[in-house]
Amino acid sequence: MLPPRDQLTLCFAHVAYRFGDRFALRNTGIRFVEVRDRAGLDAAIGEADVLVCSGLWRNDLPQIAPKLKFVQSASAGTDQYDREVLRKAGIRLASGQGVNANAVSEHAIALMLALLRRIPEARDNQAKRFWRGMMGDFSKREDEAGGKTAVVVGLGRIGGRIARLAKALGMHVVGVRQNVAGGAEGADEVHSFRDLKAVLPRADFLILACPLTEETRHLVDAAALALLKPTAQVINVARGRVVDEPAIIAALQEGRIAGAALDVTAEEPLPADSPLWAMPNVLITPHTGGETHRYEDNVLDFMMENIARLQRGETALVNQIV
Repeated sequence: MLPPRDQLTLCFAHVAYRFGDRFALRNTGIRFVEVRDRAGLDAAIGEADVLVCSGLWRNDLPQIAPKLKFVQSASAGTDQYDREVLRKAGIRLASGQGVNANAVSEHAIALMLALLRRIPEARDNQAKRFWRGMMGDFSKREDEAGGKTAVVVGLGRIGGRIARLAKALGMHVVGVRQNVAGGAEGADEVHSFRDLKAVLPRADFLILACPLTEETRHLVDAAALALLKPTAQVINVARGRVVDEPAIIAALQEGRIAGAALDVTAEEPLPADSPLWAMPNVLITPHTGGETHRYEDNVLDFMMENIARLQRGETALVNQIV
């Protein structure tokens, strides 16, 4: 399905990641080109047998890519790729699921601890050179993770590690996943999506780590948010549209939940006029949960294994989508 190494051409297409630099260090002898924008991708795609891509993907690319046989997604999420378009063009697709599992799970825990320890407030006070005194008001005092309940939605590589890290902090972890037969992945108990609303009232932290699918789109809507206790906080390292954004804005503004930490939003970049920017009970990171020094190398490991499989005529890929 793919030509031998000496005839193979790779195209790395990403606005920021340095796939070319990291790949060159491997001394494979495989020809590659690296592009940073859609114009560059349009110019290079016609010669590519393999494409490593994420946000620059467009579903009309197969029309101008006669040699393209394999797309290695640089991201775990693949909702941007039209499966039927790829199938008709005879192009295989594999996701980057797992390349940033450690980074995203650690980011989720960091966000949770930042909310518990009121780190954003401390940073704001530092900028103002303000030394805050001890707090008599429990509602304004720092807190600890031990004994609290985390409801983790999605128990894949990321969600499972979040569950294990939360357990290490002494939390009770309630896992929610599509198929409960997949196992608890370190959670104390596991429930299906249809049981989510039954467990939401128990959550001190609702941590979202599930993929965006038709089933999970707006999974956390106004009705779900209404089931959370007023002291609960929401952490989203999944996809922005897993949450009904107007609904969570309203819940935060009205004090029906205590706070939120969002690494993803419905529209990215988050529009400048979004109320989320100015909310003191909201912590925003710009979809950096998966950022890590090892990102490129982890993706390239998957890509090289999948190229080897395709060259051997194998049909099963690592993280196969199409």
